[in-house]
Amino acid sequence: MIISRVMTKNPVYVHPGASITETRALMDREKVAHLPVLDYNSMLAGIVTKQDLFKASPSEATSLDMYEISYLLSKMKVQEIMVKKVITVAENEVVEEAARIMADKNIGCLPVMRGTLLVGIITDTDLFRVFVNAFGARHAGVRITLSMGEYPGEIARISGAIAAKGGNIVSLVTTEGDDVAHRRCTIKVEGPSRSELEAALKDIASVVVEDIRE
Repeated sequence: MIISRVMTKNPVYVHPGASITETRALMDREKVAHLPVLDYNSMLAGIVTKQDLFKASPSEATSLDMYEISYLLSKMKVQEIMVKKVITVAENEVVEEAARIMADKNIGCLPVMRGTLLVGIITDTDLFRVFVNAFGARHAGVRITLSMGEYPGEIARISGAIAAKGGNIVSLVTTEGDDVAHRRCTIKVEGPSRSELEAALKDIASVVVEDIRE
């Protein structure tokens, strides 16, 4: 899947000169936790998150009263707290690469670029949505997790057995198995009953059903 299909397009943004108070209000209003920062030439200058705003706020142990805190935050600008060395991703990159970057760098979002133009943003929430869709979580049916041999044609044999029972595969995801000779496969199937699918998969010698549920 390509990032441009799952990203938030035309994201809300702020300018470097926006105050912390304005930025916090914008995040609350738009229900977002990350804001790209664009300069007045519409070039990406940084990114600011709710965590950055939290770090910039006085500690709860401060002796300042609420009016003094509000005044200080209204004077502090985004450019003082934003991350300036921003990691970005191209709009035609694949989703799993964005997920890898975010996991490796321990970050919650990536601005999405078309050349030097900001066209979107992809966040951990967007990736969770991809995860939900990939596993068919919104579809009724039987969910099967199985271990299969790392052989050519294994998925064809499994899908053929399911099709023979009138099953419609709505999702199929494979991951690393317990060893190099196996892969783990999770399938969501509409149509046949749990018992019918169990019986069909028992006939494939290289397949072990680890979990099956409706």
